[in-house]
Amino acid sequence: MNRTSHLIIPAVLASISSVAYAADDSEESTTIEQITIEASPTANTLPVGTFDSPISNLEYDPRVDLQSRNMAEAQADVTIRGGIFENTGFRVGSATLLDPQSGHYFAEIPIAPQMLTGASVLTGADNALYGVNSSVGTVSFGWKPITTGGSVSAGVGTNDFNLQSVHAGKSIPLDTIADWRLGFEGEYSHSQSDGSIDFGDHDFNRATARVQLTSADSQTDLFFGSQEKFFGWPNLYTPFGVNETEDLETQLLMLNHKQSYATNSEFEVSAYYRKNNDHYIYSRENPSAFEAFHETEVKSFAISGRHAQNDVFSLNYSAQYIEDSIESTTLENNFTSRNYYKISVLPEYTVALESNQQLTVRLGAAFDDTNRDDSQLSLIGDITFDTINSNATERTFYLSYAEASQVAGYTAIGGNDSGGLFRSNYNLERETTKNLELGLLLEQQSWQLNSAIFYRQDNNLTDWTFSFDSTSARFAEPVDIDTAGLEFLATKQFENTEIIASYTYLHKSETYGSPDVDASFYALNFPDHRLTLGAVWSPTDILEFRIDNEWRKQHKNALRRSDDEALFTQLTLKVTPPILQNFFITLAADNLWDESFEEIPGTPGRGEQYTLTATYSW
Repeated sequence: MNRTSHLIIPAVLASISSVAYAADDSEESTTIEQITIEASPTANTLPVGTFDSPISNLEYDPRVDLQSRNMAEAQADVTIRGGIFENTGFRVGSATLLDPQSGHYFAEIPIAPQMLTGASVLTGADNALYGVNSSVGTVSFGWKPITTGGSVSAGVGTNDFNLQSVHAGKSIPLDTIADWRLGFEGEYSHSQSDGSIDFGDHDFNRATARVQLTSADSQTDLFFGSQEKFFGWPNLYTPFGVNETEDLETQLLMLNHKQSYATNSEFEVSAYYRKNNDHYIYSRENPSAFEAFHETEVKSFAISGRHAQNDVFSLNYSAQYIEDSIESTTLENNFTSRNYYKISVLPEYTVALESNQQLTVRLGAAFDDTNRDDSQLSLIGDITFDTINSNATERTFYLSYAEASQVAGYTAIGGNDSGGLFRSNYNLERETTKNLELGLLLEQQSWQLNSAIFYRQDNNLTDWTFSFDSTSARFAEPVDIDTAGLEFLATKQFENTEIIASYTYLHKSETYGSPDVDASFYALNFPDHRLTLGAVWSPTDILEFRIDNEWRKQHKNALRRSDDEALFTQLTLKVTPPILQNFFITLAADNLWDESFEEIPGTPGRGEQYTLTATYSW
């Protein structure tokens, strides 16, 4: 695993693999047990106020900064290391999911989380290698093997909240072919409420289905998901004191095949069709004042993999083709389709220095192009020095330099450039990013420390800005930004308790292309300081407590009406009655202190939410 791109969270469960090192050909190989640990980076894994989605609880994830409207599952702008929402990609299998209208809809992923692995956050060299049109980071998911079992849940809560969800899977062996299995999986979820603040109601539905064929060295998945979401919020996208609404319908059809071969070699092929319909109403009291309809379609094919030639040389590679189109009532007719091409090649060289030390060097490049924009060649490289001791402790140093690029969405470059609520900019050019990073990872049996310091240059970054002298809600403006950051993430395991803590510091210096910028909605909406603290405590087999806390001191913004400091807490109590097998009750609270912090300047923050959920599993 490349330490420049993953934050690894220790957990109670761990798998052990063997790694062999030899200082030279004359020395005998020494086999050392290496612990590989995977878990959620938050204490809570389920949201409060709706059913779970792939982006649930990312607001408490120390690896990302989630800025929500209404709640994360309604409208989620996921940022990484001080970037903006359009700098972050979402990858399933080998393919990055794209919405050409706006990055606000990147996180519209109609897939049940039970079907996916936990999120990996790719930055630095791995983002440059695997990400597409996401210059700062990528949230990456894989397809889980289907297992036999399921669950049904029902919940109620404050603000007239109600929830229903059912999920089931079945995996059967194929008698005619040894080691092959056929799996079927389905899920349906619904939730609705009046909202945690006035005019913050929602009504969500999701239906998903998957067929899977697996063998000892392959997995093939055919998936279809459909999701319908209606939600309202005051000042959803504009700072004018209006009650706005969105109505979204998203469908995703995806075929994925993953194949292992030889030794330490594999490839993954993904193809998908995605359709997203958006009906936006500026004022629910006066819908005819302004409304917009958008329909986007995306078709894509992607492949990625690793070919190990021998113990010394391997080749990492990734390629993706995307074809999109849009029909819109508000965008200009001269920019309604685009084709994207990306190919990345990253050779890897590994040298054993001593019996327990290894040096890995990766150096390659990525090529990005579209049929409407200039192409870009980007350099990718990192050096990793890894020491694994016989007592299963590990120390890793790394130095990474990675370049990446992307192009602006249609709302930024294809709409009205002279007026209206959302003013586009026809002069936006390809955005480029350069990231230099130094990191240290320490792993012990019961604790881990992951730290990094980085410096990033973003050129021609597309930001949305505000001027107090204009009637437009926001302008698309290019900006050059230098970002310096420091990250610490520590985890500790006790007998019946797990603790996760983090600290992040960010500093930015910016130069806008226009002097008429009074405030930034996104590029300058970041925390100068951010702390997270999570814990899981299981005092008995009957009770389990989970708590996530986030404190932040946000960078000052002329549009923000709330304080710049905020403290959020999510608390969950799970009760498993011993007399009822496979049944448990969950009591949950989010925003426990009723924090009114505006995560997006000018947009009201969410209120308190309390829920009671009963779940039966089989």
